[in-house]
Amino acid sequence: MDHVIASGENVNIFVFDTEVYSNTGGQASKSTPTGAVAQFAAAGKAVKKKSLAQIAMAYDYVYVAQVAMGSNFQQTLNAILEAESYDGPSIVIAYSPCINHGIRIGMGKSIEQMKNAVDAGYWNTFRYDPRLREAGKNPLTLDSKAPSASYNDFIMGEVRYSSLARAFPDRAKDLFAAAEKEAADRYELLVKQKEMFEPK
Repeated sequence: MDHVIASGENVNIFVFDTEVYSNTGGQASKSTPTGAVAQFAAAGKAVKKKSLAQIAMAYDYVYVAQVAMGSNFQQTLNAILEAESYDGPSIVIAYSPCINHGIRIGMGKSIEQMKNAVDAGYWNTFRYDPRLREAGKNPLTLDSKAPSASYNDFIMGEVRYSSLARAFPDRAKDLFAAAEKEAADRYELLVKQKEMFEPK
């Protein structure tokens, strides 16, 4: 996918980010967050998730958005429309609850779980549109606010995290603390980038 967006061609990509290799049984991947249990990461993944959005934004000529439909339907629609109208590569990354997450409220409430993820700062929503920079405007729109709910309460609502706390409580404590800090750092980076992109 990196080669596709680097080509500069007018191609639209929509990523359903389940944070595992869902189509082959839920194995850990580079998209799996710190502390999550998955196949080949039974004791929780020890390294942080890569940021596909930050990689794409580094090109400066790629439209990039992160969305969570359950958190903000309009923001998701805006991102899709903007990506479609952009004359160049675009990528929209959607937070996608998965059966492998073991959501305690059930997959039937995945829309609610998306909102919970954003409220807890687990997932950030934003849009990066290079056209705005060319027009002398800030290209980065940070749509999600600072966290307003407990990060720990959110992850404990999914078996992929709560099972680690039961099986390896000490390791879970350390990994979850690291994961929460990584989430805070991701949001802080977006805030700093928004300030940096502000036209002088």
